[in-house]
Amino acid sequence: MHHQRYHARRCGTMNGKLLTDTLAPAADAAGRVLLAGLFLYEGFVKLRGYDLAVQYMAAYGVPGALLPLAIATELGCGALILIGWQTRLAALALSGFSLLAAAIFHTKFSDTNQVLHFAKDIALAGAFLFVAGRGAGRFSLDAVLAGRREQTPRRAV
Repeated sequence: MHHQRYHARRCGTMNGKLLTDTLAPAADAAGRVLLAGLFLYEGFVKLRGYDLAVQYMAAYGVPGALLPLAIATELGCGALILIGWQTRLAALALSGFSLLAAAIFHTKFSDTNQVLHFAKDIALAGAFLFVAGRGAGRFSLDAVLAGRREQTPRRAV
């Protein structure tokens, strides 16, 4: 019995270390890549089909003049999340963007497709809140820069 408890504690610690040192940072990075990829793609689609995107927005009462802001948000914040720089702020911005998209473009709940898009946007907002709370993780520019700040000696003022 004592041997089983010792072994369980020892394996639990090893598995915990594996999770903390390898799996969690890799999952953070992979999650960022997957989330960012969607917004980078959508930003480029809007650039390529600019006139169609303006028409789509106008059909929902959104001025086409806001399209450059939408594209800049998708491409800019998507790129920031991809490289893991200013990740928390970019994630908060894309969380809000996703909530707005759900509320403006996907509220025809009698249409199953619109319900799916609404739910996707709400889930994305939640995922981005998770990223905002956790940060970018070890494999990110945020982590590299934080390490440099910690290593830089502070001068007395």
